[in-house]
Amino acid sequence: MSQPSRFRYEEVADFVAGLAGRGALRPGMRAPSLREISTQQRTSLSTAVQAYRLLEDRGILEVRPQSGYYVAKASPALPVPTTTRHSIRPAKVELSGLMLDLLEHASDDSLVPLGCAIPNQRLLSSSKLDLVLARTARVKGGQCNTYSPPRGEVSLRLEIARRALRYGQALSPDDIAITCGCTEALALALGAVTEPGDTVAIESPTYFGLLQVLRAKRLKVVELPTDAVTGVDVDALGDIVASGKVRACVLASSFSNPLGCTMPEENKRAALRLLAKHGVPLIEDDVYGDVHFGEERPLPFSALDTHDNVIYCGSFSKTLAPGYRIGWISTGRYMARVLETKFATSLATPVLTQVALATFLSNGDYDRHLRRIRREFADTLERMTRVIEQTFPPGTKVSRPEGNFVLWVELPEPADTRLLFAEALEKGICFAPGVVFSASGKYAHCLRLSGGHGWDTRIDKGLRTLGAMARKASKAGVR
Repeated sequence: MSQPSRFRYEEVADFVAGLAGRGALRPGMRAPSLREISTQQRTSLSTAVQAYRLLEDRGILEVRPQSGYYVAKASPALPVPTTTRHSIRPAKVELSGLMLDLLEHASDDSLVPLGCAIPNQRLLSSSKLDLVLARTARVKGGQCNTYSPPRGEVSLRLEIARRALRYGQALSPDDIAITCGCTEALALALGAVTEPGDTVAIESPTYFGLLQVLRAKRLKVVELPTDAVTGVDVDALGDIVASGKVRACVLASSFSNPLGCTMPEENKRAALRLLAKHGVPLIEDDVYGDVHFGEERPLPFSALDTHDNVIYCGSFSKTLAPGYRIGWISTGRYMARVLETKFATSLATPVLTQVALATFLSNGDYDRHLRRIRREFADTLERMTRVIEQTFPPGTKVSRPEGNFVLWVELPEPADTRLLFAEALEKGICFAPGVVFSASGKYAHCLRLSGGHGWDTRIDKGLRTLGAMARKASKAGVR
C-alpha cells in the first residue's frame, strides 16, 4: 500500500528540523527567516509560515516578538542543584587555602581555563576600546594625568546614570562614585554600614571575593539558603533579620555567582520590605546584570526600592574591561562616609581609563558589544551543559542560569572536588572547587565552571576529561 503524499510545508519543516538535529542550528540560534527559507526551498512564503508554525507546535522553534524564530532550547536532562540549609548562628569567615591556589592557577595560560570568571580577551571589544584609549591619551593625555574628583569623572558618571534609566534607576551623576572595580565598591559599602564584629547576611554559595572582603573587615556572616533558580529564601531572610543579629545584607541583583539564580521581582520586593522594616540596609552586587540572555534586563533591587535602603554596586569587569578596574557605587545617604573612606584608601580611580570608557559608552559600541557576548556566553553554557550531561557521573546536578557565564555543578556525594582540583591541575585543567564559595567550608562535592573563554576544541576536550575524572572518582567513592 502506497504511503500518503506529504504536504510541502511538512517537507520544509522536516528540513529545518534536520538542521537542528544535526547541530547546524543549535539551541538559542536564530533560524533562517521566513523569506530566506522560502527562497532556499523554492516555496511560497505562506508555506514557510505553515512550516514554522508546525515546528513551533513541536517545540523545535520558538518565536520572539519583533526578532524572529529561534531554535528552542532543549530541556536539560540534569536537575538543578539542591538548596542547602544553614545554621542561623553568626559565624566567622573561614577561607580555604584553595582560594589562593585557584587565583594563582587561573592566570596560567597553559591550563584549560574553567577556573576564574574572567572573560577572554577574544570576546571583549578590546581592539575598539584600545583605539579609544589611545586617542584619549593622544588628545587629552595631559588633562588626564591628574587625580579625578572625589566621585570620579563626571563624563563617566553621566553615562552610567543614563544607562541606569533603562532599567528603572533614576540616578544623577552626583549619586554615583567611581571605584576600583566592584570589589572596592563592596568594601566601601560594607564600611559605611558595619563595624568590625557585626554580622552580615549573604547568599550561599556566594562569590569568594566577597568572602575575602568580609574577612578583611572582621565581619561575621549568616549564610542564607539559596535556590538555584529563585535565589534567597525570603522566609529564611525574614527570620534572620527579625532576630536582630544582622547589621547588613549582601545580595546579587541577578544571575548570581556561582549559582546563576535571579530572585523573581515579587521576591525582591518582599525582601526589600523585610529589610526596611527591620532597618537592615541591602548592598546589591549587579556585575552580571548586563549579561542577560532574555529580552529584558531584570530590574535590580535599587529600581524597586522605595525606602532609600539599598547601596548599589556595579562594574565593567565582567562585560568589557577587567583590566581597567572600573566599578561604581550608588550609596544614597551614605555617600559622604563612602567618599571619606575612598579618599583614605585608594584616593582616586585613574582618570585616563575613565574618560576613554565614557567615550566608548557614549558612541553605542558597548551596546553592540553586549549583544554579541550575550549570544556567545549563552551558546557556551548550552554546549558545556550538554557535555556535562554526557560525561559527568550519574546523579550530577547543574545550574541553568539565564545570564552570566558560569555553571554550578553538584556531584553526587561523597565526591570531594578539593581532591579533584589537584588531579585536574595535573591534567592541565583548572576549575573552582565548591568550598571557596562558602564562609564555613561547605560544598566540598560541588564545583564552578567558567564559560568566560567561549567555546573551542580545547574547552570541549578539557571538560570531557574532567567529566571522566569525576565519573572515576564517583565510582571509587561508592566502593
